Amino acid sequence: MIDAILSVFRAETIVMLLVGLAAFATVLTIAAPFMENDALEARMKLVGAERERLRAQRAQAAEAPRLRDRQQKNLNRQIVEVLKLRRLFAAETSREMLRQAGLRGERHMAAFLTARLVLPIGLAALALTYLSALVPDMSGSTKLAIVFAAAIGGMYLPVLFVKNLIARRQQSIRRAWSDALDLMLICVESGMAIEPAMQRVAREIGAISVPLAEELTLTVAELSYLQDRRKALENLARRTGIPTVKAVVTSLIQSERYGTPLGTALRVLAQENRDGRMAEAERKAAALPPRLTVPMIVFFLPAIFVVVLGPPAISLFKLN
Repeated sequence: MIDAILSVFRAETIVMLLVGLAAFATVLTIAAPFMENDALEARMKLVGAERERLRAQRAQAAEAPRLRDRQQKNLNRQIVEVLKLRRLFAAETSREMLRQAGLRGERHMAAFLTARLVLPIGLAALALTYLSALVPDMSGSTKLAIVFAAAIGGMYLPVLFVKNLIARRQQSIRRAWSDALDLMLICVESGMAIEPAMQRVAREIGAISVPLAEELTLTVAELSYLQDRRKALENLARRTGIPTVKAVVTSLIQSERYGTPLGTALRVLAQENRDGRMAEAERKAAALPPRLTVPMIVFFLPAIFVVVLGPPAISLFKLN
């Protein structure tokens, strides 16, 4: 046993061990870069596979709402086509109204017609359920009248919603139309044609009125692609539904047809528009005193009576 232990510490054995360790280290040093590349390549493959998996999940998550939206669109279109709602609810009139509200897609049309069908039924059923559950003693004729009124309200509720969008959109366009006319006049007098002038005005006016910039951009596109330029300008007037815009469109059409100077017409129209805005402001200012009569009677006169009659009333109570 002692001899075996001593043989381990002999010089020959130690040299042999060191040589073997050096050979192993040399082999490990030479093979390490190849092993590292293999490991790096394997890790990169794993990372790539994980990235592709995450990308697929993200694409699937992003596609899911589109699929639901597409299914909803198909459902709305099927309802519209099966029940012939376009003929029932005057589809062209509804389409024109939706265009004035800025809703130009076919899915908006299908959703609007479907809402006009579903809401009356839903509100009538809701009213009938409410009256039957909470007001059971009400007469049948009164319940029928309330249910009928709920159905009528459900039929016209989408129309009121769209008309509210139209009113807000037209108000935004009216506020920025005078500035747009001035900018268009400057562009035309500087030598620009009507298409680049409208395009430049659309870029500049977007900070004030997004609907007006959208309409002008769409008009520029129609002027570029439609064969009948008059049709493109008439579409602008039809989509906005504002008299001042129609007047400018008429001037542009006459200028296109007869070759009249466009700058002079735009200058006159811009001045008329500014005068119209001033007259509208004066009309609102003149209508302000009658509107303030009721608030003054309700809020100011009681305070005046308290201030004027309060001290004499207190003195009279003290004397009594």
